[in-house]
Order: sequence, then structure tokens, then C-alpha cells
Amino acid sequence: MDQAFNVDDIAPIAVLIDELRSEEVQLRLNAIHSIPTIALALGPDRARNELIPFLQDSVDDEDEVLLALAEELGRNFEEYIGGPQYAHVLLGPLENLSAVEETLVRDKAAESIAKIAGVLSPLQVEEYYIPLLKRLSQGEWFTSRTSSAALYAPAYQKVSPALREELRKGFAALGADDTPMVRRAAARSLGAFVKTLSKQHVLTDGLPIYRRLHGDDQDSVRLLTVEDLITIAQQLTPQEIKEQLLKQIRMTVSDKSWRVRYMAATHFNELAEAVGVELVREELIGQSVQLLKDNEAEVRTAAAGQIPGFSKLLDREVILARIVPCVRDLSHDTSQHVRAALANQISGLAPLLGREATIENLLPLFLHLLKDEFPEVRLNVISKLQTVNGVIDIELLSGSLLPAILELAEDKSWRVRQAIIEYIPLLATQLGKPFFDEQLGNLCMSWLGDTVFSIREAATINLKKLTEVFGVEWARVAIVPKVMGMGQHPNYLYRMTTVQAIATISPSLTLPIIQSDIIGPLLQLATDPIPNIRFNVSKALEVLASTFGNTAEGQEFIKQRVVPALEQQKNDGDADVRYFSVRALQKALSVIGMSG
Repeated sequence: MDQAFNVDDIAPIAVLIDELRSEEVQLRLNAIHSIPTIALALGPDRARNELIPFLQDSVDDEDEVLLALAEELGRNFEEYIGGPQYAHVLLGPLENLSAVEETLVRDKAAESIAKIAGVLSPLQVEEYYIPLLKRLSQGEWFTSRTSSAALYAPAYQKVSPALREELRKGFAALGADDTPMVRRAAARSLGAFVKTLSKQHVLTDGLPIYRRLHGDDQDSVRLLTVEDLITIAQQLTPQEIKEQLLKQIRMTVSDKSWRVRYMAATHFNELAEAVGVELVREELIGQSVQLLKDNEAEVRTAAAGQIPGFSKLLDREVILARIVPCVRDLSHDTSQHVRAALANQISGLAPLLGREATIENLLPLFLHLLKDEFPEVRLNVISKLQTVNGVIDIELLSGSLLPAILELAEDKSWRVRQAIIEYIPLLATQLGKPFFDEQLGNLCMSWLGDTVFSIREAATINLKKLTEVFGVEWARVAIVPKVMGMGQHPNYLYRMTTVQAIATISPSLTLPIIQSDIIGPLLQLATDPIPNIRFNVSKALEVLASTFGNTAEGQEFIKQRVVPALEQQKNDGDADVRYFSVRALQKALSVIGMSG
């Protein structure tokens, strides 16, 4: 840029005004995203005195543009207007954005105001932030009152005791507001606010606000109080929890709205950890069982997800007496989603119960779930077998395991087939080489011919992982001949899979195997009639050059076999083949050149 060019000449504000008046939303969005640059061009004084007032008046726009503005002002924007001592200037435009109709914009504006509160001095907070908070909290429209709820916690620790009392009263007023949306916002922000209170004020102010919201007639408010309950419990002693919160815990778990019970089930382990071991044993075991037997499938699903985590807090005898019977019932649940959630978690009980109890109580359930009609249930059991294998021998499951794997491998949904492929290396580790070769070897090769590309791709990655599990010699005998044999197939998809499998597996193989078994058939495919195959050969040769170029033998191999093939390919009639062969050739030559 010409040094003599005067920044003032570009009149940044005029440019911004022009773009913000554009009819195109994208142009207006770009203008908002460029305000840091404009502020930099203007300098701190003009940015404060011209840019911020202009932005304060620019809240009549598309929600997308306002969201971008709220976000930009929260990204350390105070640095462009003279540092933290002027950060309060940004509160003006953000206050306007906190009162707009669109929730996303309001939330982002409140988030940015909270960030700014972090850099304000106590003096600035009292002089500028608290008046803003009061205006929002007492706003005529519910939108501003809703935004204000999240702004109490960031300022509380920075103000005098007298103002803290006002803030506690202000937040209590939001919790008792006539509008459900405001009470919802208060319930959502109560946890953060309670964390800033002293223990005494948690009891005198936090608890009454929580109780009021917990008893709200709207379930959309009550369900948000579950997390508040946990936060308050974390601030209290077990004895205080017993005296102050036990009634609320019971009411939450048996709330008439399934959505509240669902939230209780989802956060049950956090609640258990917050209330302490004694109360878990006296009270929460019964509540856990109640949620596992809930009449709504969604609640049972959420509760099933908490089983191992909660059981860690219990003695083995209690798990066997109270939790295992519920698990048995859930394994026969009418909802497939409940069974799938259970299948995902049930293995977590095995280490807690030990070998004998697992064989007696859980093994029948594993076998039952492995025969489930719903693929996700079977998949979830298989995905967590590692946990069980540490406790019992997986051979006990192999009779049911194999049919389940074979069924999933041929499932009509390709996503199910893909998921089972991803678990094969894990199973291979646990089942051992003989079982794998006998039962699953052919299955793994059959996936290479699947009609869905993602499955063929996953199958090649699977072969690479299996090579890492069973070793290179196993791969030479079990994998390489079958993969190379597909290179002669009349269907080009099989030939393509061969090339892609070579590129994937080669880094796990040794140079002698590449020289004896792989390079010959690969170079034959370099002259395949299908251009896609020819340029994938170039890519595979590039992988070979990258992988084996770090030894003298490897460099000699690249010079003798890889470079001549790529030299030939770079004159191919197809543009893609020429592009990839030139790229691979550069790589190969750089590898050889580095040696020289």
C-alpha cells in the first residue's frame, strides 16, 4: 500500500454505512465482520466516538446480521477502542441487541456482555453495568428481562455488599416473573448465580428462588431446575441436603411431567455424586429403580445410560439385589431404544460384579441381547465387549457372537455394516488368530466387494488394523493374495478396491512383501483402461515412495520400479492421471534426491 495514502481518505465509517444499507444480506454481514478492521483504521478515539454510536443505532436489521454484530462486540473488541478502561462503551449497542425478538441474538448479546463484565473494574461495573442490568431486568418487554438473567453471575463478585443484596432481590424477582420465558431464563441461569453466592446466601436466597422455580406450574421451567438442584447440592453438606433438598429430589424423580423425569434420569449420576454416599444408599437407590421402571420409554432410556456410573457408588450386594433385577427387565423392554441404551451400558457392570456374578447374572443377558431383532442393540453389545473380556473369557460368548456378527455384516443398512467393520480389529484382538481366521477372515474380504463405497473404504482400513494386530507374516498369507487376486476382476470396482487397499495397507507391510507380491500386479493396473484406476495407481505409488524412501533399499526400489512407471503415466491421455502422476513423481524424486 502506498505509504503516502491517508487512511482518513477511505472514510471507513462512510464505507460501513454504505455496506450496511446494501440490500444484500451477505454484504451487510461482511460489513459487520469487518468492524475490527474499520475500528483499527479509525483509531481508538474515533472508534469510540463515531463507530460505536453508529452501531448502537444499527439494530434494525436481519437477525443474521445482528447475531454477527453481537458476536464481534464480544471478541475482545475493547482492544480497538482504547482498552479495558473504555470497555463499558460497548455495553450500549449490546443492551439494544439484548432486547430484540430473536432468541439467538439475545443469547449471544448476553454472552458478549458477560465477557465484557470480566474486564470491567469494580468502579465501571457499579457505574455502567449495574444500571444496564437494572434497565434490562425491569424492561417492559419480556425479551430484555429474559436476557438479564444470565448477567447477574458475572457482576456479583465485583460489587459492594449493598449492591449484592439488590442483585439477589433482582434475581428473585425474575424467578417470580409473570412470563414463563423469563422464569425459564432464571432457572437456566440460577446454577451459575448460586456458585457466586456465599454459603449463607445460598441458604437464605438461592434455595427460596430454586424452590419457587421447582414448584412452577410449567414443566419447561421445572425441567431446567434439575441442574440447579445439583449445583445447590454441591454447595451444601450432606446433612443440609437432607434437611433442605430431600423433598425436592423426591418430587423431581416422581414429577408428573415425563420431561422433568427425563432430565432427572439424564443427570442422575451427577446428582448422586453431589449428595454423597450416605444419601445415595438411603434414598437414591430407590429413586434410581423408580426411573428404571418409569412408564415412559424415553425416561427408561436415559436411566439405563446411568446404570454403570451409579452402580460404582454402590456395594456389590446392593447392585445384585436392586440394580440387576431392573437390568433383567430392561433387556426384555418393549422399546428397542431402551434395549439399545442398556446394551451400550450393561458391560460396565461386569467389572463391578466380578467373574462369578457376571457369568451367573449378566452372561444370559448378553446372549439374549446378541439375538435381539434390532441391529443397534446387537451392535452396542459387540462394541463394549472389551469391558466384559477383562472379567470373563469371551469364548463363553463366541457361540452367540458369531451369528450376531454375521447377521450385522449382511444388514441391509450400510451404516450398520460399517459400524461392525470398525469393531472387527477389537474383536480380533480378543478372539485370537485361529478363531478369527476360521470364522471371520472370509467375511472381512467379502466387504471389499460391497456395493457401497464407504464400506469398501472401511474394509481396507480394517485390513490395515488387522495387519497391526496379527503381524505382517499373517497379512502376507491371509490378506495380500486375496487383495491382489481382486486386481484381475472384470468389474472395475474390484480392481479399484485393490489399488485403494494397497495404498492403505502398504505402510503396515515390509519392503520385501511389496517387492515380491504387490508391485508387479500394481504396475499392471497402471495401464488399466479405466482412468480412475490409473490415477489411483499414481496415488498408491506416491504412498510407497513416502513410506519406503527412508532406507537405501527403499530408494533403490523407488528408482527402479516406481519412478519409471510414473514417468510413463505423466504422458497419459487423461488429465487427472497426468496430474496425480506428476505429483507422485515429484514426491518420489524428492525422496531419492534427499538421499543423494
